[in-house]
Amino acid sequence: MSIVGNTGYRVLIYSHDTFGLGHLRRCRTIAHALVSRRDDVSVLILSGSPIIGSFEFRSRVDFVRIPGVIKLSNGEYTSLNLNIDVDQTLAMRESIIQHTADVFNPDLFIVDKEPLGLRGEVESTLQMLRHRRTRLVMGLRDVMDDPVNLREEWDRKKCVPALADLYDEIWVYGLKDICNPLEGIDLPPGVEEKMTYTGYLPRTATRKPTPEHGALGLEEPYYLVTTGGGGDGVNLVDWVISAYEADPDIPVPSLVVLGPFMAPNDQQAFMERAEKIDKLSVITFDANVEMLMDRSAGVIAMGGYNTFCEILSFDKPAIIVPRTVPRLEQYVRASAAEKLGLVKMLTEDGGRPPMQMAEALRSLIDQPKPSHVTVPNLMGGLDSVGDQVERWLPPQLAAE
Repeated sequence: MSIVGNTGYRVLIYSHDTFGLGHLRRCRTIAHALVSRRDDVSVLILSGSPIIGSFEFRSRVDFVRIPGVIKLSNGEYTSLNLNIDVDQTLAMRESIIQHTADVFNPDLFIVDKEPLGLRGEVESTLQMLRHRRTRLVMGLRDVMDDPVNLREEWDRKKCVPALADLYDEIWVYGLKDICNPLEGIDLPPGVEEKMTYTGYLPRTATRKPTPEHGALGLEEPYYLVTTGGGGDGVNLVDWVISAYEADPDIPVPSLVVLGPFMAPNDQQAFMERAEKIDKLSVITFDANVEMLMDRSAGVIAMGGYNTFCEILSFDKPAIIVPRTVPRLEQYVRASAAEKLGLVKMLTEDGGRPPMQMAEALRSLIDQPKPSHVTVPNLMGGLDSVGDQVERWLPPQLAAE
């Protein structure tokens, strides 16, 4: 049974989270921007992230934690914590999502990345809300994957018809001049007209020190090495540590944030290696990584969407080492950004020579900042998203 009456404007966001931090952090950023813009907006995030409770949320932003699943190396899914069949977990997720949407009764529903959700778990909710004339929005990052891979994946998942039949709008959190996330997809008539390129989503940092940062006694300048969630960050961390092992005279020290999803044995091995190097400090996780980046002299990262937005927002010279498996997303983004002069990219095509990374680290302190390149509306994403939402606010809730 849905709530009777209206106590403000309601936005529901579905965060596609099976691994990593990217989707959750993007949805949280959008939610915070919306409630900051208007005091009559409430946002509820649906997420399967196991660490969503580690993050702080502003007033009028809350979350519903649905049972987690994780994708195995063979492409199959399994329950993250529950010792039950994955099909039962997915059935519970779908039921919780639909019931939450039914009771919350949003004015706007934003779906992140997957048009029908994980294994189609959002389709029934989309159908229900469409019947209620809720505004339905598909939110896409700037790059999804290599066009050939994306076309095969979306054909298999039957995603394209949903863009035409279910969604009112498609927001791309990037710029068309840099990347078109649906390049190579045979879009039905009318779909392209639904697309709005918002620009990238800017980030801000609090100056509040974290316990981990204070305990490290870090002195500036330092580089920040970040792997995001860390589940696929082993190669990046190994390359950076190897560089300091091979060249102890690299002038700028580094703080390495391993990520909460890196395997414990890998975390331990890296910590033991770093203990022998004066210029390396290592922590597992910091929910306020924006502050660490803001205070850094440069960034070494894999180049996921959120990290890229932070590099641009805090105007940091950066070395991007993109992953290429299972998706080419990071490589496509890093290649486009390097062509524009926004970042420097290193790949593992020739292995991971320690001195190649050492040379890049020595040069990073003098590398031009992203701001030396002028790209119109590069970081206009949150303003654009706010403007799009504003168009559909009920008139009686308009700001005085």
